[in-house]
Amino acid sequence: MPVTRQWAYFDHAAVGPLVAVLGHVLMAWATDMTENGDTNWPAWAGKLETIRRHGAELIGADPTEIALVRNTTEGINLVAEGFPWRDGDNVVTLADEFPSNQYPWINLGSRGVECRRVETDNGRVDLADIQKACDARTRMISISWVNYAHGWRNDLDALAELAHARGALLFVDAIQGLGMFPLDVRHTPVDFLAADSHKWLLGPEGAGLLYVRREHLDLLRPLAVGWNSVKHANDFTHIELIVKDSAARYEGGSYNMAGLHAMGASLALLLGYTREQMAERILATTDEACRRLTAAGATVHSHRDGLHKSGIVAFDLAGRDSMQVRKRLLAHGVATGCRAGRVRISPHAYTNEADLDKLIKAVEAAR
Repeated sequence: MPVTRQWAYFDHAAVGPLVAVLGHVLMAWATDMTENGDTNWPAWAGKLETIRRHGAELIGADPTEIALVRNTTEGINLVAEGFPWRDGDNVVTLADEFPSNQYPWINLGSRGVECRRVETDNGRVDLADIQKACDARTRMISISWVNYAHGWRNDLDALAELAHARGALLFVDAIQGLGMFPLDVRHTPVDFLAADSHKWLLGPEGAGLLYVRREHLDLLRPLAVGWNSVKHANDFTHIELIVKDSAARYEGGSYNMAGLHAMGASLALLLGYTREQMAERILATTDEACRRLTAAGATVHSHRDGLHKSGIVAFDLAGRDSMQVRKRLLAHGVATGCRAGRVRISPHAYTNEADLDKLIKAVEAAR
């Protein structure tokens, strides 16, 4: 991780730094395209299915259930706009979801669909409150695996059970958990999931994954259809709308080839470790960070309850503006975020004791 030469990096919940090998992949693609144009395009395109398989392996899915998308927002909108809503339906989400997991559902109001937003306690939500918001016209529950501001990790098994018991489907914004926590969709029956690679997957912006459970492929109307949506994708003179029988039907047009190949390199790297190993390491680091931050006079606002804790921790310093604290930390070589009026740290598995020491020293200097 070249970023460690200059920074104690605690901002993976915003944009994670690239692993060194990803930089090589991006430069190799740029050099190839600069020197050879599209003459080697078939070779680059041929690697996309390996990337799709790696994305599927990460969550226990079948490759036919994975679409390669640009970002989480695109994945959410493909589901929100492609779903067969009826006037009077509703979708349930949380009031403090990241905007990309609110606006697409709110935008359905013009189609007669109500977006019901459940209040939380610093990201913590009681499943009973979600259940109360549901009724016979609830078609979808859309929720983040991990709250972006405070780090509350939701129980996807319990949410899937709740949604299906109400006759609804479950969409998961997985960007703050994918690559870090174990998930096997064969056993945890989420219906849709989206995430892009620039956070915990340590990949570039503009490259991501959309999971659509096989049984729902024909439920979603394909949007932004193009030459790449159909079974005969490379036969440009054959005009017949016969969409692919896989989630690739949602991919539409040309790929962010460089970004996807870089994401593929990151997926291959992360798959060399188990999710359990990654989670254990990251949770141990955040536990220690909470202990040391509290000892340094900070107030930790993230809930750290058992299975609900994550790689995100929010804190503040009494009498100090959090944005100013973040600037002070940057000046000391410590990269953090600031969300919902609090400083947010989000270390990764490579974060070490020296990084924690640097963080605490900077926090003490900012008091």
